[in-house]
Amino acid sequence: MDAPRTDAAPGPGPRPQTLPSLSIIVPVLNEAGGAVALGRRLSALHEHRVVVVDGGSRDDTVRLLQGFDVLRGPQGRAAQMNHGARHCDSDMFAFLHADTEFSAHHAHAAQQAVARGADFGCFTLRIDSRDPRLRLASCAISLRSRLLPSATGDQVIFMRRRLFETLGGYREIALCEDIDLIGRARLHGRFACVERDVFTSARRWERRGVTHTILMMWLLRLGCHVGIDPVRLRKFYEDTR
Repeated sequence: MDAPRTDAAPGPGPRPQTLPSLSIIVPVLNEAGGAVALGRRLSALHEHRVVVVDGGSRDDTVRLLQGFDVLRGPQGRAAQMNHGARHCDSDMFAFLHADTEFSAHHAHAAQQAVARGADFGCFTLRIDSRDPRLRLASCAISLRSRLLPSATGDQVIFMRRRLFETLGGYREIALCEDIDLIGRARLHGRFACVERDVFTSARRWERRGVTHTILMMWLLRLGCHVGIDPVRLRKFYEDTR
């Protein structure tokens, strides 16, 4: 377990702030194409516990990330993140998607947010694209998180260990596990949206068509909020790709 970090200013002044220890949990599946770049980013987070949870990759993902703490877990993002959390004993967790950039500065900002009283939260988002539609989508997602306790997995959800365990972790459902977790957490704790953009890849939007994917994401989110069965939502998502 990493020892808590202390930011201390030399000489007289306010008492130093003791930061909660942080574990960063990264679910992966068939990420060989981006594993080298992911490894470089994770190496910069060496002050923290970093756990990569593989969900049964059939490519070279595990081999390319063999320098890290890689766990073999059940397939399914929610199940993988729960599996990783069970192997960590830090004060708080951050759940990082493999195609989202997350630096030591982001990690420190999350720790500070929790030290100041937040129980869970996320970061503002920037989809890594010049496409004006994706820039607008980034702004809309970030604005939503500024105004409401709301976050998606791309925004790097972080949470106190105590709250995560109280909630029983992620529900291992077919889709929208991030929305479900935040919806339950908002009843039990204080939310913080950290004003420091995390960049996420545009590959998902570009692969299926930008306008189509934006519309699909909003429809799925609406479906989650009105209580449609996640299995039905996933089938709808797969049938309309």
